Amino acid sequence: MTGQSRREHRIGLLNGFAAYGMWGVVPLFWPLLKPAGAIEILAHRMAWSLVLVGAALLVLRRWSWAGELLRQPRRLGLVAVAAAVITLNWGVYIWAVNAGQVVEASLGYFINPLVTIALGVLLLKERLRPVQWVAVGVGFAAVLVLTIGYGRPPWVSLCLAFSFATYGLVKKKVNLGGVESLAAETAIQFLPALGYLLWLGSRGDSTFAAQGVGHAALLASTGVVTALPLVCFGAAAIRVPLSTLGLLQYLAPVFQFLLGVLYFREAMPPERWAGFALVWLALSLLTWDALRTARRAARTLRSEISAPSATMAMGTGTRTGTRTGTRTGTRTGTGTGSVARNAEGSAAASATVGKSVSGAVTGAVSGSGSGTGTGHVSGPASGPVSGPASGPAEAKP
Repeated sequence: MTGQSRREHRIGLLNGFAAYGMWGVVPLFWPLLKPAGAIEILAHRMAWSLVLVGAALLVLRRWSWAGELLRQPRRLGLVAVAAAVITLNWGVYIWAVNAGQVVEASLGYFINPLVTIALGVLLLKERLRPVQWVAVGVGFAAVLVLTIGYGRPPWVSLCLAFSFATYGLVKKKVNLGGVESLAAETAIQFLPALGYLLWLGSRGDSTFAAQGVGHAALLASTGVVTALPLVCFGAAAIRVPLSTLGLLQYLAPVFQFLLGVLYFREAMPPERWAGFALVWLALSLLTWDALRTARRAARTLRSEISAPSATMAMGTGTRTGTRTGTRTGTRTGTGTGSVARNAEGSAAASATVGKSVSGAVTGAVSGSGSGTGTGHVSGPASGPVSGPASGPAEAKP
C-alpha cells in the first residue's frame, strides 16, 4: 500500500468511525428537544433535512438525476415507499428514545442484519448457507427469550428492524446516491411535514417559536443531525472496503446499548441479558461465516488468475526455445556442410528447446503467485460481509 493509499484509507476509517459514532450517540440529542413531541420533532427533521440537502445539491450543481427520476414512475414510486418506511423508522426511534426505550431501540439495529437475511429468503428467494440458517434460528430464539423477559414482544425493536430492512431492500432497487436519495425522500416528506407543522402552529401547540431561540435552533439542527453522518458515511464508503464498513456498522447499536444501560440507567434483568447474548452470538456467526466465505472467494480468484499466467509463461518459453534451438542448429549445420555436423546441430537444437521449456515451466510455477494476489483480494472480500451494512446505513437514526 502506497503512502497516498494509506492516507486515503486512514481518512476513510476516520469518516466511518465518525458516521457510526454520531449515529450511536444520537440518543443524547433527542431528549434535548423536549417539550416537543415525537411527531413534531419528526416533522422538523423531515423539513430541515430537505433544506440542508437541497442547499448542498445547489452548491454541487447535482440536479440532473432529478429529471431522470421524474421520468421513471416505477422508480419514483419506490422512492415514495422508501420515504414512507424511513418516516416510520425515524418516528418510532425518536419516540422510543424519549420514552426511555433506548436499549430496546438498540436491539432493533442489532437484529436488523438477521431480518435483512430473512427478507432475502422470503422475498428474493435467496439461498442461505448452513451457518446463516443457524444464525437466523439463534436470532429467532433471542426474540422469544426477550418476549418472555419483557412480558410482550419487543415491538420497538421489531418495528425498527423490519422498517429499516425494508428500507434497505427498496433502496437497493432504486439505486440512487446517498445525498440524492435523501433529497428525493425528504422532498416527498416535505409537504406533509410542513402541513403538520402549520396545523400545529394554528392550534397553538407548536413549540418552535414558544420555547425560545435556543429550542428553535435545536429543532432546525435536526437537518444537520440527519445529513452530517450521511456525508461522513459517503466519504468512508469510497475509501475503505465494504467489509470494513460492515463491521463498523455494529458501533452504532453498541454505543446506543451502552448509553441505555450506563447513562439512561435502563433496567437489564437476567432474561434480557440472555436475549441480547443470543443476538450477539447470531451476529458473531454471521460475521465469521462472511469472512470465511470472503477468504475462500479470494483464494479461488487467485488460483484462477495464476493458472492462465503459468500457461502463458509455458507458451512463451516453448516459442523462445524453439527459435533459439532452430537458429543454433541451422547455423551449425550450414557452416560445416557435412551431414554429421548437421545431425549434431539438430541434437543441440533439441537440447536447447528442452532446456528452454524446462526453464519456462520452472519460472512459471515459482513466480505465478507474485503480483496477482494483492490486487484481487479486496474485491471478493468485501462482498459477503457488507450485505447487511452498506446500502441502508445512510439513513440511520
